[in-house]
Amino acid sequence: MATTFRAACAQITSTPDMAGNIATACDLVREAREAGADLVALPENVALLAPGADMRAAATSEADHPALAAFRDLARDTGVWLLAGSLAVRHGEKLANRSLLIDPRGAVVARYDKIHMFDVDLPGGESYRESKNYAHGDAACLAQTPWGPLGVTICYDMRFAHLYRALAQAGAALFTVPSAFTRPTGRAHWHVLLRARAIETGGFVIAPAQCGTHYGKRQTYGHSLIIDPWGEVLAEAGEEPGVIVAEIDMDRVAEARAMVPSLEHDQNFTPPTTIRPAAE
Repeated sequence: MATTFRAACAQITSTPDMAGNIATACDLVREAREAGADLVALPENVALLAPGADMRAAATSEADHPALAAFRDLARDTGVWLLAGSLAVRHGEKLANRSLLIDPRGAVVARYDKIHMFDVDLPGGESYRESKNYAHGDAACLAQTPWGPLGVTICYDMRFAHLYRALAQAGAALFTVPSAFTRPTGRAHWHVLLRARAIETGGFVIAPAQCGTHYGKRQTYGHSLIIDPWGEVLAEAGEEPGVIVAEIDMDRVAEARAMVPSLEHDQNFTPPTTIRPAAE
C-alpha cells in the first residue's frame, strides 16, 4: 500500500447549465492531474445547482446520468481516482444526493447517499428543505483506495461527529466531504467543523466546495480544504473556482492516533435524564 500521494480539490460554481458544469469540472480535474494529483475530489451537486423543481426535472437514474458517464471517461483518460462529489439521481419518488468514487479504470467502486438532510431557515431569509426533494441514505460508506480506507460523506454530514467516529473505528483514514455550504454558515463553522472532524478521527479530511453565486440569491462559501490528522490546513482555496493540491503522508494518521488514541477509549454510559428538584 502506498504511503504518500497527492490529493486535490476542484472548486466550481455550478449553475443550472449541466453541460457547462460538466465541461468546467472536467477541465479542473485535468488541471489537478497535471499538477500531480492522484485523487481529485469534486464538490456536492457538481453537475447541476438549480432550484428544486429544475433539479427534479433534470435528474436521471445513475446509469443514465451524463455527468457520471463523462467522469468515468475522464478517470480512464487521465488515470486519476475521481470523487464525483455528488449527483442528484432518481431514487423512488424522490432523488438521492449521491457521491460516487471512480477508479482509474473508470469503474464506480463506491457510492454513498447523503444521510443527513439540510432543512433550515436562516435569519437572512434563506430557507432550505433538502428533505422535500431528497430521500436520505441509511448506510455509511467505507471505500478501499491504494492509500487506505476512505470514509465518504457529504456536506451537512460534517455536523454529525458520530458518523465520522464510526467510519474511523471501522478503519477510515481519509474522509471526503464534498459540499455546497452557505455563506453565513460557512463563515461561522466551515473551518472549525472540518478541523474538528480531522482531529477527532486522526484522519485526513478532503473537502471540495462550491463557491460563488449559482442562481438567484443562492450563494456558497468556497474555501475548499485539505486538512491533516492533527487539524492543520494543508491547502485552502479562496472564493473563486480553481484547484488546490496537497501532499498526503499516510504515516501521519498512525502518528496522530498514537499521540491521542481517543478512538480506543469509548466507554458505555447511561443516557442523560432530567434531574428535577425534590418537592419541598
